[in-house]
Amino acid sequence: MLYLSAILIERKDIETFDDFLGAVREKAASGERFIRFDLKPPFPDTPSNWEDRVESAFSGYIKK
Repeated sequence: MLYLSAILIERKDIETFDDFLGAVREKAASGERFIRFDLKPPFPDTPSNWEDRVESAFSGYIKK
């Protein structure tokens, strides 16, 4: 299970929401199958529909 907070702890280099989506895609491509929204990404450019965008980024890269 992939927690959003784990990405932020692991990847200190992430500075924007788009960078964060890239990290989500990488995790999904590496074999993660489930995602948990345990926090809102703390970036100034995080959009109001952030959950939908994170889910789309994650589900678009899951290996089947």
